[in-house]
Amino acid sequence: MTARVLDGKAVAREIYDEVGKAVSERTARGGTRPRLATVLVGADPASAKYVELKQRNARSVGIETEDHRLPAETTTEELLELTRRLNEDESVSAILIQQPAPRQIDMRRVVFALDPVKDVDGFHPVNAGLIALGLPGGVEPCTPAGIIQLLERSGVTIEGANAVVVGRSNLVGKPTALLLLKRNATVTLCHTKTRDLAAHTRTADILVAAAGRIHLIGKEMVKPGAAVVDVSTNWEGGRQAGDLGPGVETVAGWLTPNPGGVGPMTRAMLIKNTYEAEVRRRG
Repeated sequence: MTARVLDGKAVAREIYDEVGKAVSERTARGGTRPRLATVLVGADPASAKYVELKQRNARSVGIETEDHRLPAETTTEELLELTRRLNEDESVSAILIQQPAPRQIDMRRVVFALDPVKDVDGFHPVNAGLIALGLPGGVEPCTPAGIIQLLERSGVTIEGANAVVVGRSNLVGKPTALLLLKRNATVTLCHTKTRDLAAHTRTADILVAAAGRIHLIGKEMVKPGAAVVDVSTNWEGGRQAGDLGPGVETVAGWLTPNPGGVGPMTRAMLIKNTYEAEVRRRG
């Protein structure tokens, strides 16, 4: 068996096309144009490149962007002041504060200070709470939402499936489990301390590997025909690698490439969240 590719790049293009069309239709009837404010503290080259990529993605679908660069020595209070100004700026639809920030920044305080409607990453506790309670109106975190969209748009059935998520982070593992549960999967949440991890993963029709441990999931741990999503970004010999070991592609029915699977979906969902933030704010 050779796994079919869960092509994040192709599905992301579908989402960009849909958002671009929605923005064009909105502005054609006199509606407001969405605007994404990005904030980067410090000059980390990888973070700067990622912010610029997100800005290009936004502009490609007609979303305006504004860029805020702060020096590496910025304090939490200074970042909070900018956050408050962006919250109050009626021209700003959504706010992205690029992480990781320098270690002197208390990101919990900053995230809590965001207007939940403008929280494009879906990290604010109001959004996390709405998702945990299964209530509408919450901003779904970009990577978990991207995983769901990738599965659904690729033809993978979530309802009724046994889904196993390996990784319990607040950014990916936990919200992914909740979004799968929302779509009527039977979900098991595991982690690197789970006893006999393979006993759980071998039951999974959908397996999401998000532990950040290179080669954690071997091919013998995968149910034949399963849809396998490799979220993690690890590095081995200067090359990007995920949580999956060699040979998983010979057992799985569906498989994300890494890179090129989840990463493009994360950015696409950020753009979708920006558009939806403007719709929630102004109708």
